[in-house]
Amino acid sequence: MRGLLLAFCTVLHGGMISAAGNDYPLQKAQISLHSEPALQRGAKYFVNFCLSCHSAKYSRYNRVARDLGIPEDLVQKHLIFTNQKIGDLMTISMTDEEAMQWFGSAAPDLTLVSRSRSPDWIYTYLKSFYLDGSRPMGVNNVLFQNVAMPHVLWELQGWQKPVYKAVQMKSGDSHQIIDRLELAEPGRLTPEEYDRVVLDIVTFLAYLSEPIA
Repeated sequence: MRGLLLAFCTVLHGGMISAAGNDYPLQKAQISLHSEPALQRGAKYFVNFCLSCHSAKYSRYNRVARDLGIPEDLVQKHLIFTNQKIGDLMTISMTDEEAMQWFGSAAPDLTLVSRSRSPDWIYTYLKSFYLDGSRPMGVNNVLFQNVAMPHVLWELQGWQKPVYKAVQMKSGDSHQIIDRLELAEPGRLTPEEYDRVVLDIVTFLAYLSEPIA
């Protein structure tokens, strides 16, 4: 799984331009940093779907184990897939130079992404990928238009397609914007189950940004 993701993962970069306008609404991420099960599930999803390309280099595995109530031997067995040790920082083997060579941009560290972007932004972003044949990876994102990152959770969510609506301009002309996304091809999870996975990932990322919380 991780090797496959590494072959496909690129990065979140560039300016944020909403396909539905700059006022594209963020969905509320109903998370609880006091939910140990959600944090533990989020850690599992993070190392499987994110850590191949994005580091969390300001956090250590043993701190995560202690904070989330996971025995260190289980973290070593199930959350560390390299030769790293339990006391190591959550770094990745891919260097910025390699990322630039392979993908054209370095992958940002995700330790503080919840603080810089907000949990609501991450939650909406991970639910807003849609099919777009004009993009190199075949997908785009309503919240982050022309993003380089592929939809790494597509097997879980499936593929969404955009539904457009016409908007009248002051000039009298109209243009099409994305009104909503519809599921075109189901994934392994129901929409409700996928929503839970995304919330767990967001919960873990929120914890990484503010461990004291």
